[in-house]
Amino acid sequence: MKGSSALLLAAVTLLCTFGLALADDNNEFFMDFLQTLLVGTPEELYEGPLGKYEVNADAKAALTELKSCIDGLQPMHKAELVKLLVQVLGSLDGA
Repeated sequence: MKGSSALLLAAVTLLCTFGLALADDNNEFFMDFLQTLLVGTPEELYEGPLGKYEVNADAKAALTELKSCIDGLQPMHKAELVKLLVQVLGSLDGA
């Protein structure tokens, strides 16, 4: 599980970093994407934030695996991850 957690944190960090590098219009997409990734289902990802994109089978498999890792986190760790994301994305409003 430690390897999965490390992979999860690396992926979320990459998404956040990539999100920070984009224009403000895309920040809402990343907030929706990350929120759905944390508390939604894979299907909600494809219908919601990723709805206008063509997601291939390999990307869907990767997202499903990533979602599985997130779902396996202890509630305390999920809560801390959510707080971190809110802090990072909230700091964009002042930038």
